[in-house]
Amino acid sequence: MAPQFLIPPMPNGDPYYRRNSLPFPSLPKDHDFPFSVASASSPNLGRIPPSRALSSISRGDESAPTSEIETALDSVVKIFTVFSSPDYVLPWQNKPPRQAWGSEHTFIQVTKPGLATKYKARVLSAGHECDLAILEVDGEEFWAGMRFLELGGIPFLQDEITVVGYPQGGDNISMTKGIVSRVEPTQYVHGATQLLAIQLEAAIKPGYSGGPALIGGKVVGVAFQSQTGSENIGYIVPVPVIERFISGVDESGKYTGFCSLGLSCQPIENSHLRDYFGMRPEMTGVLVSSINLLSDAYRFLEKDDIILEFDGVPVANDGTVTFRHRERVNFDHLASMKKPNEVALIKVLRKEIECKVNITLRPLQPLVPVHQFDKHPSYFIFGGLIFTSLTQPYLHEYADRYSMLPRRLWQLALEELPRNAGQEIVIISMVLMDDITEGYGNLAALQVRKVNEIEIQNLRHLYELVEHCTAPSIRFDLDEERVIVLKYSEAKTATSTIRARYNIPSIASADLIVSAA
Repeated sequence: MAPQFLIPPMPNGDPYYRRNSLPFPSLPKDHDFPFSVASASSPNLGRIPPSRALSSISRGDESAPTSEIETALDSVVKIFTVFSSPDYVLPWQNKPPRQAWGSEHTFIQVTKPGLATKYKARVLSAGHECDLAILEVDGEEFWAGMRFLELGGIPFLQDEITVVGYPQGGDNISMTKGIVSRVEPTQYVHGATQLLAIQLEAAIKPGYSGGPALIGGKVVGVAFQSQTGSENIGYIVPVPVIERFISGVDESGKYTGFCSLGLSCQPIENSHLRDYFGMRPEMTGVLVSSINLLSDAYRFLEKDDIILEFDGVPVANDGTVTFRHRERVNFDHLASMKKPNEVALIKVLRKEIECKVNITLRPLQPLVPVHQFDKHPSYFIFGGLIFTSLTQPYLHEYADRYSMLPRRLWQLALEELPRNAGQEIVIISMVLMDDITEGYGNLAALQVRKVNEIEIQNLRHLYELVEHCTAPSIRFDLDEERVIVLKYSEAKTATSTIRARYNIPSIASADLIVSAA
């Protein structure tokens, strides 16, 4: 989980993360870029501040060892955290605190190689989709003697890579070697995102994740996950993804996400299908199946369009584009490397006529969030009914707790697209037992569709409808044609009793209360 870049403070105490003004990815492959990296689930850091910061950062004792490996060993630090994750089924409370390595944190400390002193750190920015984060550590003492690594390029197949980290089973820094076996877009497990990754034939054990991957003393990536069921297949985040993450923080002051066209496309390799849509023999492309209503593509593209080119790069019938010699990647990769609000020129075939459209790219959020790492779940309790927004963490926790899956909710999470900005799927996460909820106990894990015949848009909308209700009774229409009706005044009274009985600090999460104030 989330490798980190550790950024030194400027002399005035402000964090320094300004990069060279050149746009990414136009920086040269060997751009001097001092480096500190670690993972949300691991203790490792490499070392990456910008070249302009070199004058303000001590390079330590010039008589220190200068070999590539020794420099790398001096550049990797260990992260200790204490963290407490939310309880998504009972969203007003946290689970008990646990100690771990990485940045999913309540409290973070780092240590330098070979030293016992721990320094307090904090998260400046976290990009969960790309499994990276930026940490800050104050104090010149910590940065004294730290050595610097440079970013390299994307390794080639069969290149040998050294990964440095703190694998579990010991306290000291360690190294492992592996061979590059594949470079292609891969599912990033931590953020459930498809981004470019480097597959390595090496044992990336827990603890190596977050450490720098090196060739010739330069960083070519950051280790971040291993293949399930295999002890010798690991993955590293490549330099283009690292640069894209940092450039977003540099330019906007926060994590900006990775862009998407917002399309679902079908390969068009079948000759009958190609003939049906009037494709000439020399044409290649993919068929647009669906379009996210919140994307800019929705304004310009239509279902059954054929995507022929992306920024002048031909799209093959299987949806891939040329990457390097003998290598191809899905054309989605080109969109993911764009910065928010950059424009892509898309060539399409529509009803046998070719045309070009300019589409503005931006990150697109799914209807059901895949993670909630940086926030607590929102909730509202009324008459023993716990309302919350559907998230994938809730679904995972529900499955762990009850050894079953709410199949309809999983289907919504995987397939449903948002119809408008701010839309959420609101559910009853649990029914707290009370006289007023008698007979409703089996209606948990169902979607709430309407309140008093008004279709709800999100949890805040439901909260406002309930709080401002003037009718003697309130009706909730649920999925599967289920209905809950409560007498409003009795339910309000019961809410206070239930809150005291179950020791609930508030009937609603702070974000709902503040928004209603």
